[in-house]
Amino acid sequence: MSFPNISFKHTQTEVNYKLQDLITTKLQTLERYIGGKSDNRCEVEFSKVAPHQSGDIYKVEVNIWSDGVLYRATDTASTFENAIDAVRSDLDSELNRARTKKMNLWRKGARKMKEMMRFGQ
Repeated sequence: MSFPNISFKHTQTEVNYKLQDLITTKLQTLERYIGGKSDNRCEVEFSKVAPHQSGDIYKVEVNIWSDGVLYRATDTASTFENAIDAVRSDLDSELNRARTKKMNLWRKGARKMKEMMRFGQ
């Protein structure tokens, strides 16, 4: 199974298909975490925050639902590209943490079963 279709939302910005292609390729690398699951959905929102003294600030928000669990990352930066890189990094660490936590819990249960079988409890 491949990465889910991505729905895009643009708030106070014009549609830029190069950004959509960029974030699609960046998020494709997260397929290793959610590739085999049945219920996947992804939403990406691009928005422009009100102008600041230091210039325009851009915000990227990504929501990924995988088997009923929401993984979310938001970042603001001076360009959309920098915000996309930060969001992808945050999602990678969040998905990796969830996978590691699940595997550690499974291994803990397996150790308990082996211990029970070894000592006949």
